[in-house]
Amino acid sequence: MIGTVLVGGVLLFALAAMLFDMQGKYSQSKICAYVTGLMSVGAAVTLFAVILADDFSYSYVVSYSSIDLPLLYKISVFWAGQQGSFLLWLVIHAVVGMILAQEGRMTPVGRAIYQSLTAVLAFLVLIKSPFVPAETIVLDGHGMNPLLQDPWMAVHPPIIFIGYALLAVPFAYSIESMIKAPMEAGFLAPMRRWTLIAWALLGAGIFIGGDWAYKVLGWGGYWGWDPVENSSLVPWLLACVVLHLISIARERRGAYYLVHLASIFSYAFVLYGTFLTRSGILGDFSVHSFSGSDIGFYIALANALVLLAGLCVLIARIERLPKGALYEQHRSRAFLVLLGMLLLVFIVVIVFFGMSMPLISGLLGESAAVDTSYYVRTSLPIAIPFALLMALGVLLPYGGGRVQRPVWIFVISVLGGVLAGLTHVTDVMSVLLSTFSLLAVAAAIAGYRYRQIGLGGMIAHVGAGLALLAFVLSGTGSQTTTVTLTPDEPQEIYGHTVIYRGQTFAESGREKSYRYEVDGTVSEAVTKLRANGEDAAREPAIARSMTGDLYIAPTPTSAERDELILRRGKTIMGINDYAYRYESIVFEPQGGGKTLVTAQIALTDGEKVDDAAPTILATETGGTSQPIDVMGGKFRIRLTGVSSDERDVRIEILPSVAEEAALPVAASISTKPGISILWLACVLVTVGGLLAATQVVSPVKGGGSEKRSE
Repeated sequence: MIGTVLVGGVLLFALAAMLFDMQGKYSQSKICAYVTGLMSVGAAVTLFAVILADDFSYSYVVSYSSIDLPLLYKISVFWAGQQGSFLLWLVIHAVVGMILAQEGRMTPVGRAIYQSLTAVLAFLVLIKSPFVPAETIVLDGHGMNPLLQDPWMAVHPPIIFIGYALLAVPFAYSIESMIKAPMEAGFLAPMRRWTLIAWALLGAGIFIGGDWAYKVLGWGGYWGWDPVENSSLVPWLLACVVLHLISIARERRGAYYLVHLASIFSYAFVLYGTFLTRSGILGDFSVHSFSGSDIGFYIALANALVLLAGLCVLIARIERLPKGALYEQHRSRAFLVLLGMLLLVFIVVIVFFGMSMPLISGLLGESAAVDTSYYVRTSLPIAIPFALLMALGVLLPYGGGRVQRPVWIFVISVLGGVLAGLTHVTDVMSVLLSTFSLLAVAAAIAGYRYRQIGLGGMIAHVGAGLALLAFVLSGTGSQTTTVTLTPDEPQEIYGHTVIYRGQTFAESGREKSYRYEVDGTVSEAVTKLRANGEDAAREPAIARSMTGDLYIAPTPTSAERDELILRRGKTIMGINDYAYRYESIVFEPQGGGKTLVTAQIALTDGEKVDDAAPTILATETGGTSQPIDVMGGKFRIRLTGVSSDERDVRIEILPSVAEEAALPVAASISTKPGISILWLACVLVTVGGLLAATQVVSPVKGGGSEKRSE
């Protein structure tokens, strides 16, 4: 298999690059780094080729692709499963290794560390390879999970894995610095730049995931504190801690050890989160996790090695690191930043224990998960002083001095409390968080005016403050009610006129829509159907506005369905006053272990006779069938089972499409005030981080070369 050979080559050349770097042979190491990157790209091209060619001789292609899958989703098949997502991670990691080799700023020690991580990823891909032959060839493939068939699937995973791969760079810089030059600050500038890019892109991936989850029912909204969501949140928060500790280290060399400690844990938590999501531990507690796999052991081993190796180097070199106070006085920016980062670490600890509870409880007895309220109860009291410190931290100059106190920033902060009140937020802590959130926004703008924070840092801080405000408004300020909507009858709900216009069914039979008019604007809730007509994924109707969204989540209609068992050659009366007679059955092999089963059934109302031929497409794991119209569309029947001796068949009797579409529908209707502020905030945080990474640098007291900007 060429794909497996290429991945094996990635492993060998990554190890070779590592060895050459350890021997000081830069030219040979650079060549090996380039070959590693090119071979990883070759493996990716190979996988894309077999996916796009519908080569179902590969187990991975059979499991996640199908002939009728649209091109966008066929591309997304690459990372739809564990095997492909690990290969994607490896490719990004190896390509970044090429950039590091070309850039030449990282010493051989740092490059050796980075290439060793590349080798670990290559080893994991070989263990869980996407190039394994299929045991049974399925001619048209099983297809992608309907839940994953969304345009964001083409964007969200790659961006997340770019963030994961880039967080390995500051880790390598940190270990390199401690080993080669523990007293020097040259590592701060490149570490900051790579951390900013990783933080911004990982954040973008998280935000995109939030938008995706927002429009899928059952995923807990834009943020449901799902363990898989948290597994990306923790390294992102720790990367934020790294960035701010670097700002301290530029001024106070005694903070070097904190920078190293945070960078070690930020990458270790990347691997730990991967272990939780890929081992199957969260299978019963997360809607996003992968099923169990033996690769979990190897990920856990890699995680342990990375964490222990990093901590061992830190312990061994701690005496050689610069000493000194972390701040001059309590009334200083350094102290406030450190205090804010301590609060952020507290939140990390809270989230870590929450997402790890299935693992911890499983080791002690029966696995269990924490409720989402756990995160709100524990993090909200910490978020309030954190928002306040965000504001004060940028208003106070480095080295102490007078706090800038323009009156207008306090006027703006009061607006946060007013907005909370207007959205029916009444609890004191939420109001305080809203107030301090806008204070942080205004303070960031003022800090930029007084040149105490860079443009990128200002934009990111504004985004963070607005995000905290949006969390309060759209979360605590949300109102929910359940109503039953009758087609074409308007109802007033939360100040909006809502009219339910009925259901429509796609020609493919794989989707149905619930149509609503909200204040005259049409919005649709979509239900994706499996081949047998069962619900596979549901999306709400979202009526968007600048002030907030109206979120309509319909409950699937429970149309009357009856079952009959028919004996061959006998006429049986159904409850709908129609007589049914099972005549014969035909089995037609379709290849790939599939068989098309067709039953011949005659129906009559005493005057008219209709010959129907419902079918089941039987597979080794079950079968699927679609309802068919009978008696001129008056109702539908569906073949649901055949006895082993073929004497009996089971059919399901359903109302017509028109009857089902006209049924009243119950719906959960919620207000989402300020949700547009959240999406704006996400964009600002990402843009601010990327902009800060491009800022021109200048020498500072700490010995590094950075401009003052968080």
